[in-house]
This record gives sequence, structure tokens and C-alpha cells, in this order.
Amino acid sequence: MIIRFISLAIIFLDFNFVSAQNEKKMLTYNEYIQQRLPSKEEIRVFLNEDTWAHFDSEMGYILGTYLPHDGIDGSSTISTVQKNGARTSFMYSNKHCRINTYGNSFTQCQQVSDGETWQEYLAAHIGEPVRNYGVGGYGVYQSFRRLLKEERTKDSAEYIIFYIWGDDHIRSLLKCRYILTSEWTEHQRVAEGEGKMFHGNFWPNLELNIETGKWVENDNPLKTPKDLYKMTDPSWMLTHLENDLALQMSLFLQNKIQALPNIQNLKKLSHFLGLDINLDLADQLKDNIRVLLNKYSFEATKYILERVKKYTDSNNKKLMVVIFDPYTVTKPLLQLNKSTRYDQEIVDYLSANKIENFDMNLVHVADFKLFKLSTDEYFKKYFVGHYNPTGNHFFAYSIMPSIVNWLTKKPVPYSNKREKNINFKDYLNDY
Repeated sequence: MIIRFISLAIIFLDFNFVSAQNEKKMLTYNEYIQQRLPSKEEIRVFLNEDTWAHFDSEMGYILGTYLPHDGIDGSSTISTVQKNGARTSFMYSNKHCRINTYGNSFTQCQQVSDGETWQEYLAAHIGEPVRNYGVGGYGVYQSFRRLLKEERTKDSAEYIIFYIWGDDHIRSLLKCRYILTSEWTEHQRVAEGEGKMFHGNFWPNLELNIETGKWVENDNPLKTPKDLYKMTDPSWMLTHLENDLALQMSLFLQNKIQALPNIQNLKKLSHFLGLDINLDLADQLKDNIRVLLNKYSFEATKYILERVKKYTDSNNKKLMVVIFDPYTVTKPLLQLNKSTRYDQEIVDYLSANKIENFDMNLVHVADFKLFKLSTDEYFKKYFVGHYNPTGNHFFAYSIMPSIVNWLTKKPVPYSNKREKNINFKDYLNDY
């Protein structure tokens, strides 16, 4: 009996010791930032070697030419860019391009090779190029700024596909995403090498001024490659991330920091967003912070969409917004067989403002019903984290009818062939 009591006491003490250790590991906001800074070597590699992304003075970074080890069956993927910064395309690339696409990695088509993107599959079918300006890691605001940058060039297009994925809403608000993805970066150091997959550095972002309640659009503060080394300075990083409310809330919800550094600022934010939540109740704090972060990010997306629509309308361009969130929207819809979704506010906004849109989440819900598979089995058909080649093919042919209907002048395969004979001279120029 004594031995059993001693054993239980040891287990109890061991449990308390582990708990104490876990509590010690929980860092403050400032401590977390200081422990997640990039190294000078990481920055050096990013700036001087062949890497997944390239430095850009306006956007922070754009896609580079690289061979990531992230494809199907453990393969690498061939990811290259053209001189204009778009991902390399082959299908009808010598023809006039009417469609430019903007968004994050699901637009870029991370984890597949150049010819396996949904833009290339779509282009092959409609007989004309579809340009890909997607960049992994971008949020809604960063995609909008990239749109403004590229549409001022000779590669501007009449039709704009603006793709919103997953947590893009939150990314818009971050001054710098590097801190939030630091654990992923540590994994990439092992898989790819120091600095090879570096991104998420400072970029243009959107935030609400909590003193005025007005939206503020910030430019990238690090304008030169040399400036980027400031990210290795703890003091500089703490100063520039001190008031990043989206980063604070995100880290808190992910249990990366022990407490929020300034609840008063979040109360001001909540006031301007018109939320009736109590941030003084400890047992409800996490739930209320999640409500606040979602509301903040959705209001940001609505502001950006208004800007996008105003820009396209005033420049005689046509806009189509794609929404897709396979892990936070699609998967719950498949598992719960319910119509409720966390991004309903954005769905309603697009409908209320009569913005042309395509909801890939609903396509997957309908497709899932055709199979007798578990949700995980179904996802393996199309995803390897991002879409695999089959997933991109499925997306291309799912959106294709909407694209054809959207284009005023129909693509060659859908035009009235009696009006004009098809000339294969250029198409068959190698024969």
C-alpha cells in the first residue's frame, strides 16, 4: 500500500513538473517574436541564390524559379517564372491574353509543375492563354496590390479572376507573416535548406486605425534588399510589430503566447467593428477573440473587394471572384452535411453587391455525393496539401462553363464556326 502511495505521489509530482515546464514554455508576445526572427544567413540566401521567392520592393516578395520537394509521390515540382513575374505558361502563350488571375498559392498552384496548373488546363481547353500571377502566402490585400501593379503594364487584361482562399482574409491585416509561419519555416530548413523557401517578409498591408476607425493602407516598409536585414534585429521587429493586432490574436488563438499584450486596443477595435463582446471574461476570451479576428478580417475583405470592383469598373475590366476554403469551409460541409459556414458573411456580401463569383466549396459538396468515400479518402483524390494535378484539372473544368459564359467574345471552341473558318496556320507552324 505504501509503495502504491509513493508511486502515485511520484506520478503526481511528475505531472506537476511537466505542467510547470509547459507553462514555462508559454511565451509573451515580445518573447515569441524575439525567438522567431530570421537569421542573417537566411536573408543572404534569399537575396543571392535561386530560391522559391524573390525580393520585391513593393510586394515584399514575388514568385521565383525553384524546384521544391513538395509534389505527388515525393517528387519535386518545376516552378518557374517569366520575365513579367507570372508563372511560366505554355498553352497558347504567343496569343493575346484576355484573362489574368490573382491570389495566393491555390492560384499559383503550389505543389504541381508548371504545366499542371488549373490555368494551363483551362487554357488548353478554351484555346487561349490564362495568365497566372498567384503567389503563395499572399492575402486578399496583397493580391489586390499585385493586381494594381500588373494591370498598369502591357500585360493588363480585360478579364480579372480574383481568388480568395482560406485565411487570406487574416493575411491582409498582417504587417509581416513570417512570425506566424515560423514553425513551417523551421520544417522547410530541413526539407529545402536555409533560406530556400523564405517568404512572408514585410509587405503592403491593411489595418484599422483604432483611434479613428478608418482603414489604412500601408506600403512595404523595407524597400531595398539591404533593408531586409532589419528583420534580424529584435528591437526593430518589436517596434514594427508592436501594434499588429491580427498577429497578436492569431498567435493567442494558436496557443503560441500566454496572453494578449494589450486588451484595451482590442476593445477599441471591437467598438469600431460594432461587436458586442466582453473581453474581460477569462473563460470566454478565446471564443470572443476568434469572433473579433474573423469580423476584423471579413470587414477588411469587404473593403478590399469594394476597391477591386471600383478599379475594374472604372478601367473597363470584368471581375470574377473565386472563393474556396477546403479545410475551414469545404471539409466541415462534407462532414456535417450542413449549409452553415464560417465565411457566410463574404458569401452574402458578394451576392448583395452582385459581384460575379464562383464558389468551389459548393462544387466539392456536390461532387462528394457521387462517391462512397470518407471525407479523408475523398480529399486524397484531389489534394496533397494544395491541389494535386487531378485537383487542378477538376477545378479548371468546374470553373470552365462559368468562364465561357463570362467572356463576351466566346473562345474558339465555343464560337459559331459558321461565321469564320478556323485557321490552323499558327497552331500547326511546326508541321
